[in-house]
Amino acid sequence: MHASENSQDDFLFIDDSDEEEVLEGTGDGVWQVLIVDDDPEIHSVTQLALSDLIVLGRRLEYFHAYSGKDACQVIKSNPDIVLVLLDVVMETDNAGLTVVKYIREELNRQDIRIVLRTGQPGYAPEESVIKEYDINDYKTKTELTRRKLVTTVYAAIRSYQQIAAVTESRQGLEKIVSGSSGLLELHSIAEYTQGTLSQLTQLINQDVQGLFCARGQGIIDNTDDLSLYIIAQQGFSLSLPNQKLATLENVQINQYMQTCFTQKEHQYFNDGLCLYIARGGCRAVVYLTLTEPLRDIQKQLLEVFVTGVSIGYENVHLFQKLKNAAYKDWLTNLPNRLEFVRMLETFSENAPNNYVAALIDLNHFSDVNDALGQEIGNQLLSAVSQRLQSICSSCEIARVGADVFGIIGSQEIVTPDALLALFEHPFTAGEQKLPINACFGFCTKEHASSSGVKVLNQINIALNLAKKKRETHFAYYNPELEDETQWRLNMIRQLRNDFSEGRLELWYQPQLSLSSGKVIGAEALLRWRTIDGNFISPAVFIPLAEYSGLIVEIGEWVINQACSQIKLLEEKKFDNITISVNVSIPQFRCCNFVDVVLNATQKHQILPCKLELEITENILMDDPEVVIDALVKLKRQGISIALDDFGTGFSSMSYLQKLPLDRLKVDRAFIRDIAQEDQSVIAETIIDLGKKMNLKVIAEGIEEIEQQERLIELGCDEVQGFYYAKPMPSDEFLTFLKSHT
Repeated sequence: MHASENSQDDFLFIDDSDEEEVLEGTGDGVWQVLIVDDDPEIHSVTQLALSDLIVLGRRLEYFHAYSGKDACQVIKSNPDIVLVLLDVVMETDNAGLTVVKYIREELNRQDIRIVLRTGQPGYAPEESVIKEYDINDYKTKTELTRRKLVTTVYAAIRSYQQIAAVTESRQGLEKIVSGSSGLLELHSIAEYTQGTLSQLTQLINQDVQGLFCARGQGIIDNTDDLSLYIIAQQGFSLSLPNQKLATLENVQINQYMQTCFTQKEHQYFNDGLCLYIARGGCRAVVYLTLTEPLRDIQKQLLEVFVTGVSIGYENVHLFQKLKNAAYKDWLTNLPNRLEFVRMLETFSENAPNNYVAALIDLNHFSDVNDALGQEIGNQLLSAVSQRLQSICSSCEIARVGADVFGIIGSQEIVTPDALLALFEHPFTAGEQKLPINACFGFCTKEHASSSGVKVLNQINIALNLAKKKRETHFAYYNPELEDETQWRLNMIRQLRNDFSEGRLELWYQPQLSLSSGKVIGAEALLRWRTIDGNFISPAVFIPLAEYSGLIVEIGEWVINQACSQIKLLEEKKFDNITISVNVSIPQFRCCNFVDVVLNATQKHQILPCKLELEITENILMDDPEVVIDALVKLKRQGISIALDDFGTGFSSMSYLQKLPLDRLKVDRAFIRDIAQEDQSVIAETIIDLGKKMNLKVIAEGIEEIEQQERLIELGCDEVQGFYYAKPMPSDEFLTFLKSHT
């Protein structure tokens, strides 16, 4: 449609200059306006009418399209167009309305303002168009004067700006909500602060550098001052985190952040900004560089975001405290057992092949607590922790138990010699200088299991083995150790089960008088017959019973069985037979041991002197005071006491004098070659010692007549051994007695 065909097109030249124009000085920036009309003259007169117009501080920049199709292409290519002055009737009667649909539905641009202009209103009735189409204004060309056109443009652009502000606010709030949700998933202070910088960068939509600073106390390990430390950074040197802000070689940024932190308020500059974060007792400051000044709406969004960040910052501090409580040792500030398991998880999965994990167990630490008090004990643990950290600074160290430390590092550093060297000098605990040593268990990466818990178990296996060694005090894990441990656990389980089902038996080996040849007693020996009828050696299962603590229950059963056997012998008229049973140190350590023995004699109605308890030198030396105290009480009640394996240990003669003994038992090791020349010195010495102490002396392990003859020469009182009889069940023992009466 051309201007010459419509005389009303001259409306644009109507002089209405006496009306006040909507002009606002000069400003930077532009508003992009698209004029769409198939008449070139309309383009000219429209642009002329709007010349030099400044709207909200910006001038107008014009784009032109002469058909609906061209208009769609121009809008698609220029996303910053804010206003379209659109003719309705062009290449088709509804070409303009098609453009409206394209803008709203295809491009999904709800922000662009559209002013429909038509010289033929009948083709697009105003009422129906307003109802059906999202347009800003609808004008007939006959009613538009210059003043009205200016007012329409001004209103449309102002409307666009308001919509843009709302849109920006909505998008900003969406970013805040999304960013805050993402931050809620970050639980460490380092992750949270780094995430905050990332979210701030996205919110202001600028490529910036950023710093997140706070006081290091409670955040950075081994930091106890109130200086500002860089917790996270973006765009600066990677060496900045965990460093003091003062190390930053930018005096101005340093000053900005210090001022913001001191004045406790946000500060904005032409080239940057500082945001003050505070919630509860948690305070921090964020600095961001800017490539361009922020608009007011951006500042408002930032302040909303910082409010949420402050809450989250306090939360991660609380989470950090909870984590420290869960994963840090309160005394040494080292990782605790739970954290060490996680460290071992990483060790098993990612550590180099030359790495090793170890446990360090302090020997006799409980003695320090008992003798000097828990406070000194705690100071000793702290001293050990500090020495470990100072010498093994490149290693990971943890306090795994009360007096057990864990360490992970390279095999060049974590070695037996290196760890032993740590304990060469005494530790200072208060005013005390305490020498202390330790045992060590090691597990190399080669043998490490796939989980932290299993690796810890592997090191424990090695540590338990090291505790049993008297010379080296350390051991390395290997799969055979675990097999042995599994075997031991299976055997203990089977022993416990078979004991409860009555498969343990007492066998008896006769003891004879050398002078009369008569049976004067028997040693009760424990036998384990499994469900398949096979026997397991006492040398195998007795140590297992002691290790598991089951020996206490078994020992009580043995004492009662022996008393029952004595009662049976009395009923069979064998009145002068004593039964001796072996007693272990765990039994002595039970507070009711003396009562157990005496109650058994009373229960079975036997004379206490017919029950003899045999102890070894090793038991005596393990806990002499406890053993002697119990034996003295038992001796007063008539129980007989024998010292077994005499001469094989390292007992003190002073202890021997304190024991309420009835018999000394010469170990088979001194009997084996007794008949040979010059091989009976020790046996002779023991026999003479027994006579001088008014004790009966019995030799065990007699297998040859020559041994018996030599013992008679030496004046030995009693004997037992295979030469006379092997251990036998109760019924066979009765038969043996009948045949030797």
